Amino acid sequence: MSMSRDEIYEKVKDILVDALGVDDDEVTNQATLVGDLGAESIDFLDIVFQLEKQFEIKIPREELFPAENLLNDSEYVDNGKLTAAGLARLKEAMGHVDFSEFEKDPDLNKITDLFTVDSIVQFIEGKTNAA
Repeated sequence: MSMSRDEIYEKVKDILVDALGVDDDEVTNQATLVGDLGAESIDFLDIVFQLEKQFEIKIPREELFPAENLLNDSEYVDNGKLTAAGLARLKEAMGHVDFSEFEKDPDLNKITDLFTVDSIVQFIEGKTNAA
């Protein structure tokens, strides 16, 4: 089922408004799920569930938000920052994310900034248009 980017965005926006209890105008392409929209870890489960239901796709654990496994591996993390290997691995796992700002300072405290509305739209666009 091929959908336009705008159609996907509107459905993702509705899901985030519902799951996070935010206003429509707060959900912009650049909005981060945690910093701007106030998402907590439990919200990510609800968001994935609603995305699967709305778009009739399966999202395996850690596919949309895969950072968790990397954070506990000393090969990928050094002194609170992702190593070059960690950054390469994260980029490979998250092809739907823009890393341009994060690459400048790969501080683990900033990793949640990677999870934007636009990254979800790109992920869903790739999943639905590949099917």
